[in-house]
Amino acid sequence: MTERLTPDEIGRAVELLRAGELVAFGTETVYGLGADACDGAAVAAIYAAKGRPSFNPLICHFADAETAFRYVKANKLAEKLAAKFWPGPLTLVLPRAETCPVSQLAGAGLPTLAVRVPAQPAALRLLAAFGGPVAAPSANRSGRISPTSAAHVLAELGGRIAAVLDSGACTVGVESTVLDLSGETPVLLRPGGVTLEALQAEIGPVAHAAGDAAAPASPGMLASHYAPGLPVRLNATEAAADEALLAFGPPLPGARLCFQLSATQNLNEAAARLFEGLHELDARAPALGLKRIAAQPIPAAGLGLAINDRLARAAAPR
Repeated sequence: MTERLTPDEIGRAVELLRAGELVAFGTETVYGLGADACDGAAVAAIYAAKGRPSFNPLICHFADAETAFRYVKANKLAEKLAAKFWPGPLTLVLPRAETCPVSQLAGAGLPTLAVRVPAQPAALRLLAAFGGPVAAPSANRSGRISPTSAAHVLAELGGRIAAVLDSGACTVGVESTVLDLSGETPVLLRPGGVTLEALQAEIGPVAHAAGDAAAPASPGMLASHYAPGLPVRLNATEAAADEALLAFGPPLPGARLCFQLSATQNLNEAAARLFEGLHELDARAPALGLKRIAAQPIPAAGLGLAINDRLARAAAPR
């Protein structure tokens, strides 16, 4: 039985983490499935609960930048970005410190570690009380839609994990931006809650990763990911009779089931509602005899880059 904890029960969540149990918790991006990152057995339990490929690395969460940088080799760019964007939806990939105690499994055996300080009050209190790194991918079965509420977590992982710390709905709604600072040039591995434009305004040009789905350097880089049970069709300009509609702006005519990401075409609103929409359409469409989800076009700028990335992975061949 999975416990549903309130923010007043952080002590219980810490107790479970220290015992090697899995505890989901809300951040500003999505709910994460947390485990003691230094406990290899606990990290392995994350992979087992999610059915996650062992080669897909995890993000380690910390209460503050000072603590995070004890576990990696931070450079001047990392310090500058942390000062600007932490706490917040930015993950930095940096070389592991020589004495880093984080399980190799958490980093998929790579010489780097992905670190983040989330901007969610209950998450920060949890991380401060725990005192060390908490490895936490999204709290869903691997490849499925990321959860933005405790109810989503329980629907996906109820009975598989010890507890979920219910801190309400996620305000950003798409995962963190992942930036690799382990080499000479900053490389964007995953677009997310901090826009590419915002990063470039701070540090100048940022390269894009070529990507290797066979051995991803970052969470969220598998080609098929964030996928509902129904197939997804992108950039729809019309809705077929057997399709549910993920709308952005004026809905396409004829759709029998529609979820509106943003009637005013606000990308922040659309990002926050994306996974909720995929969850709802995936749950309701089959009862109406609908066999696919058609997604209306999203502009490829700002948070639209992250939204389109998630939709492309949701639509990728399984």
